[in-house]
Order: sequence, then structure tokens, then C-alpha cells
Amino acid sequence: ELELYPEVAPNHVKRFKDLAQKGLYDGVVFHRVIDGFMAQTGDVKFGNSISKNFNLSLAGTGGSDMPDLNSEFSDIPHDRGILSAARSADPNSANSQFFICFDSAPHLDRQYSAFGKVIKGMEFIDQIKKGDPNSGAVSDPDIIISIRSK
Repeated sequence: ELELYPEVAPNHVKRFKDLAQKGLYDGVVFHRVIDGFMAQTGDVKFGNSISKNFNLSLAGTGGSDMPDLNSEFSDIPHDRGILSAARSADPNSANSQFFICFDSAPHLDRQYSAFGKVIKGMEFIDQIKKGDPNSGAVSDPDIIISIRSK
């Protein structure tokens, strides 16, 4: 169960809810998972294990068909359970991908747009298959079964 922060990151929350309601996160892989750091997912273009165009080597390089989002940095600390928008080096490049922090990651504070937190079920997030300790690349990755918004 997630708590979202529309008062802090309204555009990121809206994007997440829109993609979830359309079912675009269903079947998407956790393509980058680093033990003690974070689990990244949300590549709705290349990270869907259910669709025919799933390609693990491309997972993590795509987004949605919608335009990228401008950053919504805040003072929300990147603590355990925080949902935050993944992006490239460009701070205004977040699209559909996001990550969940396993532990505190203060080096990400005010550098990434935190938009929610896991408030129930973090023990299941902890069980996501971990990837390479350096790159986080996961072979045979776990998938999101379904995400829906109220």
C-alpha cells in the first residue's frame, strides 16, 4: 500500500496514478535492484514481461509516450520505503520509471523527486530479487503484478 504526496510532487503523482489506472505498470519488471539501496521499475515501454516487445536488455531505457516531467525536488528525505522518480542526468527527464528505497539514501535528497512512500507491505519489497551489486542489473527479474490507484 502506497501513500502518495500530491502536495509535494503533484505532476509526478498524477503521472503515476494515470499510468497505474491504465494498467501500464502491470507486468513491468524490476530491472535495477541494488541490495541495501533501491529497487527500480516502471519502464512501461521496454520493461513489460507480459507484452510481446519485452526485452530485458532494453528494460530501463524507456518511458511512457507522455512528455518528460520537470523536477519537483523537495525536502522529503529518501528514507526506507520512499518512492521517487528515476531520471537521467537531466533533472527534468523523469517519465514513468520510479524506485523504492530499501534504506536511507541521503545523497538523493533534493536531487530526485520523492512522490510517495510504501506504508504497508515493505516486507514484500525487501524480497524483490537483487541484481548485480554494482550495476543492479537483474537476470530473470521480479515483476509488478498490478498497481491501481483509488
